[in-house]
Amino acid sequence: MTTVLFQSDIDRGQWWRDELGRHVPDLDLRVWPEIGDKDDIDYALVWRPEIGLLRSLPKLKAILSLGAGVDHIFRDPDLPPGVPIARIVDPNLTARMTEYVLLYVLRYHRQVPTYEAFQADRIWRMLDQPAAGERPVGIMGLGELGADAGRQLADLGFDVAGWSRTKKDIAGIESFHGADGLETFLARTEILICLLPLTAATEGILGASLFAGLPDGAYLINAARGRHLVEEDLIPALDSGRLAGATLDVFREEPIPADHPFWRHPRITITPHVASISDPRSVAGLVADNIRRVEAGDQPLNLVDPAAGY
Repeated sequence: MTTVLFQSDIDRGQWWRDELGRHVPDLDLRVWPEIGDKDDIDYALVWRPEIGLLRSLPKLKAILSLGAGVDHIFRDPDLPPGVPIARIVDPNLTARMTEYVLLYVLRYHRQVPTYEAFQADRIWRMLDQPAAGERPVGIMGLGELGADAGRQLADLGFDVAGWSRTKKDIAGIESFHGADGLETFLARTEILICLLPLTAATEGILGASLFAGLPDGAYLINAARGRHLVEEDLIPALDSGRLAGATLDVFREEPIPADHPFWRHPRITITPHVASISDPRSVAGLVADNIRRVEAGDQPLNLVDPAAGY
């Protein structure tokens, strides 16, 4: 019997039980908070697990993130030592993020918000439209998600650059890295996409000082983590014209309160953390593969480096 603890802020316990059960025939999947005897738990398949929960499982063999990110796990300061942590790297998950990025890049590039405002005022006016190659797009974070989105934007003809902690070599994407490369990267970016992992070094990176390095009238798309953004810096940047618009899929508090000013700002587009969500039909096989690997004495795939935080 393989006993897996499932905890998520999305109610998909039965769906995961059905899909993972197709790959792990002797599965005993227990959905938080009904977990039974903690001594039984072999694996934790989690999103934002309760603080202290993982350390309380004495026989835990691996922690398996339900998504590509793992900051939701590292927010617990007392994780069980020596237990491997693995994240999801899934073509379906990657494709969904790329869809989201392309949708909102094209929305800004083709000036859809302006045309929507024209429609509301019954204005018939054609705007000058630059070609994709004349629109510099920058992606912060060139991991699995950022690299795929960048390649597909480049295939559409956009002038794509990426910024990351270390230099990357990705066809069609100009690479900038480290503190020394950030200023040049920002200065050439008209549409900025954040797909960074959340670490101590990247928390609050999207703030007034970074916005000041962008060309006037740039756009921001944040589909990474809410804590990348200094929320109080965004509306002043929009109202001053430093930024022309922002699309936000993630927030420091989710769901955002009904009285949050982001809801009412005309240049902010809100989506409820839906850019890319793990689909059990696609991901269950990957989770099962990692369980089999650990049972065989191997390390799981897509292993996380606790020192780097991703």
